[in-house]
Amino acid sequence: MKKFRKVLDGLTTSSPGGTIGSPSCGSAAGTPTAAPTPKEIDIQETLVSENFQLCKTVRHGFPYQPTALAFDPVQKILAIGSRSGGVRILGRPGVDCYCQHESGAAVLQLQFLINEGALVTACADDTLHLWNLRQRRPAVLHSLKFNRERITFCHLPFQSKWLYVGTERGNTHIVNIESFILSGYVIMWNKAIELATKTHPGPVVHLSDSPKDEGKLLIGFESGTIVQWDLRVKKADFRIYYDEAIHSVSWHHEGKQFMCSHSDGSLTLWNLRNTTKPFQVTFPHGKIQKDGRKESCKPILKVEYKTSRNSEPFVIFSGGLSYDKAGRRPTLTIMHGKAITVLEMDYPIVEFMALCETPYNNEVQEPYAVVVLLEKDLIVVDLTQSNFPVFENPYPMDIHESPVTCTAYFAECPPDIIPILYSIGAKHKKTGYSQKEWPISGGTWTLGSHTYPEIIITGHADGSIKFWDASAITLQMLYKLKTSKVFEKPKPGEGRAADLVEDDPFAIQMVSWCPKSRIFCVVGISAHIILYRFSKYDANTQIVSLEVRLPCESEDVISPSENENNPSLSEPGSHSPHHQHPASPSSGTPEGVKDSIPHLKVKDRTVRVPPGYQAELVIQLLWTDGEPPQQITSLDINSAYGLLAFGNCNGLAVVDYLQKTVLLCMSTLDLYGAADPYQRLTRSPRRNRQSTSEFCMRGLSNFYSDSKKRIRTSYQSLTELSDNQQSVDMERSKSPTSVHYPTSLHNDPRVLPEPVASLRASHCSPVFYLLDNVKGPGRKLSLPTDLKTDLDHVNGHCTSPTSQPCSAGKPRVPMGPEGPRLTRRGPGRPPFRKAQSAACMEISLPVSHTEESRENSFSRSRSSSVSSIDRDTKEAITTLQLGESFGRKGDALPTPCLWVGTSLGVVLLIPMSIPTDQEERMEEPVTIGPSGTVMMLKGSVLRFAFLDCMGALIQSPYEVWRDPNAPEDPDRPRRRKLVNFSPSSSQDTCGEGHLAVVCSERQAKVFLMPSQSCLFVHNITESSFVLRADVVSVCNSVCLACFCANGHVMTLSLPSLRPLIDVNYLPLTDMRIARTFCFTNGGQALYLSSPTEIQRITYSQEMCDNLQEMLGELFTPIETPEAQNRGFLKGFFGGNTHTFDREELFGEAAAGKASRSLAQHIPGQVGVEGMKVAASGVVGDLARARIALDERGQRLGELEDRTAMMMTSAETFSKHAHELMLKCKDKKWYQF
Repeated sequence: MKKFRKVLDGLTTSSPGGTIGSPSCGSAAGTPTAAPTPKEIDIQETLVSENFQLCKTVRHGFPYQPTALAFDPVQKILAIGSRSGGVRILGRPGVDCYCQHESGAAVLQLQFLINEGALVTACADDTLHLWNLRQRRPAVLHSLKFNRERITFCHLPFQSKWLYVGTERGNTHIVNIESFILSGYVIMWNKAIELATKTHPGPVVHLSDSPKDEGKLLIGFESGTIVQWDLRVKKADFRIYYDEAIHSVSWHHEGKQFMCSHSDGSLTLWNLRNTTKPFQVTFPHGKIQKDGRKESCKPILKVEYKTSRNSEPFVIFSGGLSYDKAGRRPTLTIMHGKAITVLEMDYPIVEFMALCETPYNNEVQEPYAVVVLLEKDLIVVDLTQSNFPVFENPYPMDIHESPVTCTAYFAECPPDIIPILYSIGAKHKKTGYSQKEWPISGGTWTLGSHTYPEIIITGHADGSIKFWDASAITLQMLYKLKTSKVFEKPKPGEGRAADLVEDDPFAIQMVSWCPKSRIFCVVGISAHIILYRFSKYDANTQIVSLEVRLPCESEDVISPSENENNPSLSEPGSHSPHHQHPASPSSGTPEGVKDSIPHLKVKDRTVRVPPGYQAELVIQLLWTDGEPPQQITSLDINSAYGLLAFGNCNGLAVVDYLQKTVLLCMSTLDLYGAADPYQRLTRSPRRNRQSTSEFCMRGLSNFYSDSKKRIRTSYQSLTELSDNQQSVDMERSKSPTSVHYPTSLHNDPRVLPEPVASLRASHCSPVFYLLDNVKGPGRKLSLPTDLKTDLDHVNGHCTSPTSQPCSAGKPRVPMGPEGPRLTRRGPGRPPFRKAQSAACMEISLPVSHTEESRENSFSRSRSSSVSSIDRDTKEAITTLQLGESFGRKGDALPTPCLWVGTSLGVVLLIPMSIPTDQEERMEEPVTIGPSGTVMMLKGSVLRFAFLDCMGALIQSPYEVWRDPNAPEDPDRPRRRKLVNFSPSSSQDTCGEGHLAVVCSERQAKVFLMPSQSCLFVHNITESSFVLRADVVSVCNSVCLACFCANGHVMTLSLPSLRPLIDVNYLPLTDMRIARTFCFTNGGQALYLSSPTEIQRITYSQEMCDNLQEMLGELFTPIETPEAQNRGFLKGFFGGNTHTFDREELFGEAAAGKASRSLAQHIPGQVGVEGMKVAASGVVGDLARARIALDERGQRLGELEDRTAMMMTSAETFSKHAHELMLKCKDKKWYQF
């Protein structure tokens, strides 16, 4: 525990224009004056580095790009392999485990050691891995790397420790599962086929042991050759040469027949009595044409031939449709007797597997379900019902139903919110599912003691919002909200949609939710905001629409000679009690009238809304001069104030959603007043405006393709506050109208010291644009012009993260003597295009991180335009916070304030006056007046938070939720109940005031309010920049958590900003991670690890310690079912009366050792838990050895006793025989 004391004794300065904080202490432009000295601040910080540890907790969603499937019929757990080397193991709800191969190679095949708690994976790098599933976090025990051959197929017989491995060369190797060592027994391809065959049979595509005789191995080659190999005598029993390529083989359980699927869409049935020709050939989907020929069909990729006691056998296969039926969906066909059922799937089939009652392949299989792994979904079909319904999937496999565009994470929610959302969402669930229980029911999971209500919100490209229950490391969908229902359906070819077609006009850009007041706010891609209130009752409602035009920048003000007769812009900050907006300079023309419309049309009729979240207000930004509105970059809403604030790169707007009026609508430049810290030079008027529709309405889908990823992005102006401390201090020490231009920065090379992640910081943390997993290349989606630079992947490095946003199509005209230097190409810089603005360029993805790319990377400009040319009015509002604070230095009591952060690192305070009486609040206007208070940081401002003088987090005031549609009670009139956390309420002992925590891309500062003095400052990073920052509660205290573009996760203590943890968590190579990473209370965070999966992590030591308790057990001790008694006649006439000893054939004694150069054994890399398991395993082995010794001694004792008894018996027999001999010695033969 450490005490931090900071005594402010007159070092604070002030000026009429406001203050500007420096990195070391509070300072301001103007003449220093004495300020009141606050009392000593004494805060005891309890957080230490030992409270933090970073680890992954659980992964939700559908495995991205799946490749393989396996099922353990005894343990009833399912495994799915993916192209990125991941393995998901699923059991009953709550049993969900993710494993990752270190190599990242694609998983080709999975094989369970049935009921043994182990899994074998075969990867594309020709390596076999053995995973131990008897621990909560599986680990690799052994690996075997093939050096000279490529693995194509694996087969592990039930209750066998010998794995058959087929290769691309056509050879079959045998691996001992226990030691993971290659046997010397090899079936070479030239031995398997006849010597007279001149062609190579191709890779091995199938291996299986005969159900009739385990000593017979069926080998299928791709070319159509099938060989049954007798393992005992090492020769082929029979060989089949078929004209069509083979894709799969499946045995009848009696071992007398097997079925093959072929590339021509046919199924062949072979009888072992006659292998010269197939017993039956069928084309299930091939019809006979008029000329008598069969239709050409697609390949049948897999077939399964399963028998049933009480009905005809099932033949299940994928593919085989005729080629002429274009546009048909992928199908799974189920042939049961004469009935043929074709199930159409939404996505291509990757793999399927029939689930059977028995693990033995020589018994009647009795299939009861089919697991179908699709490219983007997992389906289980019930085979026990004639209509083949599907089971309701208990896992959250539909996160990606529409591409995820934003995420939000809320921990420690009110306990009643989850049941309410679930009860409303349950009314809209789909029906028609199978009534039986989910068949994948293995493992065990119990609700841990360290759980609390958590909710994850995902926004999607189709405008839908999903609320997920994330409590106890599970994920279950609670409620789905469709924001598109607020708007009329856009008619194609009508109005603006004719020339600017947008497939996803409702895509969610960011969300803001207050769980306590249940106010929900959504920002859409079409520059619209929707405000929702929660109600348990349905209602008829009229949605109110507000249209807002944020002021244009100064360069858009046309000279009087060109615009004498047009009305001027309205005064910024004018109160708009009615649904009006300032007229544009061109509103007198028909084009101007067309511009004064929003992009989407709100339903203007009374609509019936169901229970749940109901739209109350829609705010839309208007088109201006033929250009779409700039995207909204920041949002905050406060239910206690009844206010909603939002901003973009043009300015700031504040809306009173209770009175449905616009209170404030100002450009960012006008917010400063006389306190503008930058000198902004005017520019020449622009006479011809270029249309930006081509790249303003670009879609999400145009960015990520499998091979080459090309994006068009706007490269922001290369400007930044100098990192040179002296020049910064000089710059800030002068008045706002006389800013120093450091000439020493003119010719700095544009080279970063080291490669950083290929992206830039978000101008608003919740703004997420995900650029893959979108349906097709034709999809379009508006990107905010000022945020397109977020996608700047140039030679694997980031462009300017805090550079000034630039509107596409608005060329910047370099001014001043140093202007021409800005247009000169830097090292590796692509040439600008004439058709676009000077700030637009086209670049390629992906790129490698090489030394050459380091030299060709962009860095921030050090030109003389630091405070003049590019620091004009294109300054984005990056974060907003409504709360109780001190708007001016002289304030004695806190008042409602709006904190504004910009992309230039400037913090503005805007005090407000809000009527306190409920009736006055609904009638009297809210007054807002910028105070001129200015503070500064390096980089774009990301987050605000407020602490009291004891170091506790001050929550924003809120209105207690009350149902707006509840029946009126005449005895109890409905009144607003507000909960206000005033900074002065708990600070009688330490004086008035509070602490303001401000975090930017580069810095974090703590200011003391109302004196606005900088108490603490910490430069978070120099070589990278912060993407996400949040003040969160951990271990009954608070800290600042940051996620940087270089993949580092760090936490800082509050208020001293002392570093607590800094972990290089992941190399950030994907924009998806940057856009979806978010922290929450309790030491948790999440991000979208793939387009279909959410990865949750924790940075709390306490949660890491409790994680084992929270995870499910994959393996549960279950007795292996006994094999059925075959009966005397079946055993007598069925052959195979003797057992098959694989050890005798494949062991080192019989087969010898395999060549060392063929495969290399790699011992497993187990973690701490694996070491514990291994240690416990050693103890168990010792115990088993001791028991075995005892049993052996006991058996030896029993043997000794039996030997003694036999000796006694032999002596007795000898005695009786001797007596009998003596008795009969003298008798004649006729006397007997």
